[in-house]
Amino acid sequence: MILKNKKVAIIGGGPGGLTLARLLQMKGAEVTVYERDADRMARVQGSPLDLHENSGLATIREAGLLEIFKNNYMPGADRTTITDPQAKVVFSDHDTDKKEDFGAEHFRPEIDRGTLRNILLDSLQPGTVVWDSHFLSMEPQGEGWRMHFKDRPRIYADLVIGADGARSKVRPYITSIKAFYSGITMLEGDIPDAETRVPEITSLLHGGKLMAFGNGKNILMGQKADGEIGFYASFKTGENRIRESGLDFSDNQQISQWFKNEYTGWSDIWHPLFENTSLPFIPRPIYCMPLDQNWEALPNTTIIGDAAHVMPPFAGEGVNMAMRDALELSESLTVNSHLSIQESIASYEETMRKRASAAAKESLENGETMHSENALTAMTRFFSGI
Repeated sequence: MILKNKKVAIIGGGPGGLTLARLLQMKGAEVTVYERDADRMARVQGSPLDLHENSGLATIREAGLLEIFKNNYMPGADRTTITDPQAKVVFSDHDTDKKEDFGAEHFRPEIDRGTLRNILLDSLQPGTVVWDSHFLSMEPQGEGWRMHFKDRPRIYADLVIGADGARSKVRPYITSIKAFYSGITMLEGDIPDAETRVPEITSLLHGGKLMAFGNGKNILMGQKADGEIGFYASFKTGENRIRESGLDFSDNQQISQWFKNEYTGWSDIWHPLFENTSLPFIPRPIYCMPLDQNWEALPNTTIIGDAAHVMPPFAGEGVNMAMRDALELSESLTVNSHLSIQESIASYEETMRKRASAAAKESLENGETMHSENALTAMTRFFSGI
């Protein structure tokens, strides 16, 4: 194996990085994950993840974690409700006979991000993850890299893999290509103890996912673990408009008033979302890598997940692409057909870019549909199979 006696460093302990570490360890590679979170108890933000059969679930299966995944996913959280701005339900599949069907192409079970992270962490060898490791930079040393971390000693690795997200600090060592703004911004909020704080919304959500469309704007939300709801106000705007608006994202009343002004004509039923959010709100301009990006493979570093191909979330492909990256890169690095690490990386990157480009194109197109004037009709028809 070309990784024999090689030190592999993975920068970033999200689903992609941890999955890659698991798969490489199963093949006998020496792997260390450097994660900037202080420890595994750090709060994991974001909505639940729906894993797809040919990407996320395929990787879970290859990692030998399918049974524990089955014991920890959120049955029913993949069910969908669509409403108009007045919270009138125009589509729901909650009353359909929708059974657990692992192996089926369109079965997309949801799992809480924190739960998935713990499953992956528990699958790794002790000491694999070095917490509180804020990666700063790296420089060539011999055939590998000398890495620099904040308030930590320098560390050598033969192969560095960036799994450090959309603002990756590893990516610039590989390519100067940057992401472009999609035209859409999302304002994220979380509500703990949602059944008590926002009972009407909780009833409407019904333990699944909810999408409200109107006037080119969205509210998108999903059930999280421990009775928490995660939601996004999603809308078209200038790239820096909301961040430069002067809004205090730690002020519920100020953000609530912003919603009333921006989402004119929307029902009062949505107001408690903004009044009860656990602060701060998080503004998220949505970016995407160019669909035709390309670069020459390096002999000692590569990237996976958002670091390689950040894309809008409107096809549910982000984490699935990251986990598929982990599967394909681990296979490329451990098969006997490649003569060098660079050849393995080149093979992986060529396939990854094509696959990610198709997913990103779908995500961009879905985003346009979801923020169009006829979004409610279009999305209802899509989920109804019309």
